[in-house]
Amino acid sequence: WKMHPFTFRDAKKLFDATRQAAERAVNVTVIVAPPALYLRELAASYRGRRVAFAAQHAHYEPDGPHTGEISMRAYRDARASNVLIGHAERRAMGESNADTRKKVSAALAVGLTPVLCVGEQSRGGGGEHFTFVAAQLSEALLDVSDAKVSKVCIAYEPVWAIGAEKPMEPRQMQEMAIFIRKKLVERHGQGAMHAKVLYGGSVDETNAAAMLAQGDVGGLLAGRVSTDAARVGQLIETLSTL
Repeated sequence: WKMHPFTFRDAKKLFDATRQAAERAVNVTVIVAPPALYLRELAASYRGRRVAFAAQHAHYEPDGPHTGEISMRAYRDARASNVLIGHAERRAMGESNADTRKKVSAALAVGLTPVLCVGEQSRGGGGEHFTFVAAQLSEALLDVSDAKVSKVCIAYEPVWAIGAEKPMEPRQMQEMAIFIRKKLVERHGQGAMHAKVLYGGSVDETNAAAMLAQGDVGGLLAGRVSTDAARVGQLIETLSTL
């Protein structure tokens, strides 16, 4: 949900619409990532199993003098089960591969599922984007054991595709999904094949079905559409028909 909506009242309305769509759907699990201020109360009011909660950002230290930050353990106590790490907007504010490395390990240590975001800023014709993503992966997962790497979700979000007139094609996502799994297996063994790969570049109700059917991904990381109750309902309904 990024930094939306402005009030808890509106957040509750958006959550209720999302929850209702999720409960009508078949074989769809929805994970919402509301602003930190709203997460605990939304999670406390929900008793179902079709919706889970994620932190948009968390600090890697368990506690300490880190003004304005929230720890992984605090999010776990608030009933979050996932945490976004290395989102493009966080990287634009200075989050480094070294930071993502610490955060992935910290999340796993407290039982949160890390959703590690990777993706290039631009794409040329020389294949440099593969090298860029490989570096993001290898550095972020450097301290993750082979036994735990399958607990990490990899969300590919090509920055150049966000808001672009021509969205990324499923064929391009399939190529990247194959590449990501290849790199994971090279470093962590065959067990890494169980790590879930998601797509997160301008996902909406118009391209979600094709991306899931042809892009070789196990889920989607939706941004702007997730804050529109009507559109997120359409998106969930579309996924339910696959």
